[in-house]
Amino acid sequence: MIQVNNVTKKFGDFAALDGLNMHVERGAIYGLVGPNGAGKSTIIRHLCGVYKQDAGEITIDGKPVYENTELKKIFTVIPDDIFYFTQANTMDMMKFYKDMYPKFDEVLFKKIMDCFPAINPKKMVRTLSKGMQKQVAFMLSIAARPELMILDEPVDGLDPVMRRQIWSLIMSDVSENGLTVLVSSHNLRELEDVCDHVGIMNNGKILIERSLDELQTSITKIQIAFDGDMPALPPEIEVLKKITNGRVHTLIVKGEPRAAERAIGALNPLLMDVLPLTLEEIFIYELGGENYAVKDIIF
Repeated sequence: MIQVNNVTKKFGDFAALDGLNMHVERGAIYGLVGPNGAGKSTIIRHLCGVYKQDAGEITIDGKPVYENTELKKIFTVIPDDIFYFTQANTMDMMKFYKDMYPKFDEVLFKKIMDCFPAINPKKMVRTLSKGMQKQVAFMLSIAARPELMILDEPVDGLDPVMRRQIWSLIMSDVSENGLTVLVSSHNLRELEDVCDHVGIMNNGKILIERSLDELQTSITKIQIAFDGDMPALPPEIEVLKKITNGRVHTLIVKGEPRAAERAIGALNPLLMDVLPLTLEEIFIYELGGENYAVKDIIF
């Protein structure tokens, strides 16, 4: 669905995108994560056709994005900072989207609007709270019946109940209509619940791009204890981080979990627990080699 091949974008001497490669399959929910300044918003602006890359290729559904009016009819975008016309209310924006998107479903829009009873459809959208403006954006975006939805910090400012309701609507569209979703967010716990693919980005590049299942089985947390000092680990065990608390050692190990468990088990520990890592932990430890490790701070 989305193909980004060796894309470069510079602003003066600063390379915001530096040979970026990214691939989002049709029907996937792809989470784009990275620290501030990694280039996430920059690549999203390229995917929307706002920026033109200096080099490389960006296509959606096999077609170049930049200045492609017809292609933009098949995807919707919800940025972190949403723009609405100054005097427009929700119904005015609905009419605008209906003119923009050939598949806009007015019946579906009214059904979705019933899920957001706090919104007065006759009130100017720009006078609503940030959370309510986000709700209006999702109402419009889902009713447009897009093939692709691009989201930048999509549920920031929404309360937990509304966040769950919106994700439920999106995931229903994914399962029933094959909607593809690209979502950039700092809320890794939430992405872990909804995404099936993840791209970890830093310094204008995608460092890792895998399914969430593959990502969660590529790094393992192992807690072990020995009768005495911990022996030397086998050379094939790549330890990203080690934390010792008394006789209990917690190892963050890169590689296939079962192989690591067998190798460490051969050392005859008194106890050994193999635990899955959260997406947030994976993010921290994968970026450790990019000078982004969380430092231990002692006051």
